[in-house]
Amino acid sequence: PFVPVDCGALPPTLIESELFGHVKGAFTGAAQSRQGLLAAAGSGTVFLDEIGELPIELQSRLLRALQEHEIRPLGSNERIRFEARIIAATNLDLEAGIKNGKFRKDLFFRLNVVTIKMPSLRDRKEDIPALIRHFLERYDSNKPGMEISDEALGRLMGYDWPGNIRELENCIQRAVSLGSGTFIQMQDLPSAMLYHVVRKSSSRLDLNTLQALERQAIRQALQTTGGDRVRAAKLLGIGKTTIYRKLKEYGIEVNPAEA
Repeated sequence: PFVPVDCGALPPTLIESELFGHVKGAFTGAAQSRQGLLAAAGSGTVFLDEIGELPIELQSRLLRALQEHEIRPLGSNERIRFEARIIAATNLDLEAGIKNGKFRKDLFFRLNVVTIKMPSLRDRKEDIPALIRHFLERYDSNKPGMEISDEALGRLMGYDWPGNIRELENCIQRAVSLGSGTFIQMQDLPSAMLYHVVRKSSSRLDLNTLQALERQAIRQALQTTGGDRVRAAKLLGIGKTTIYRKLKEYGIEVNPAEA
């Protein structure tokens, strides 16, 4: 079995019960005994996701369990052996957490047997096309065979992806949902991509490039919405007042018949 546990999504009392189990009457609402996930995994794997979010008061119990390969369910005096291996993941700097007292040093060294560092998506952009194909297959049930245009792919390849693969997945899901053709076009991308400026070696921002991209994004949004300025503003993720100001600033004219 592969048993995932999200340490950042569960309250401390529930995490303890999830991992170690409890006996009937151990706490209010414990109407029956429950086996903990460490024991339920048998000789499989328990995946502790976001281990850096585990409350400090529970870290000592987890450490002891890993050292002894034994757990004691809440409300019980008996110890139970478990054989599951542990895989832990985090996007936090645990060494920094040790220094500020949020993560136990001994637990860190107990977990840190084999370390696999997953580089950020921005550092492995060659994976982006394959990931896009994967997400298109996942979300194109209503639009089978959907693809992405070269222009849109180029924009995604130039983006820094602070949200990593989750952000890419959300981007493709949104584009598939809002796209009207068989290709994902620039106007189907979130405003973060439309307004994105590729980093240059110089730390100075090229204002002309930013304005050109902003003007292009507004024109594409207006084209997509048939000149509807309110819908274009929603598509770009900006306010109605802002798009009216930008139209005046850039001298973009909207055909009254289309607005």
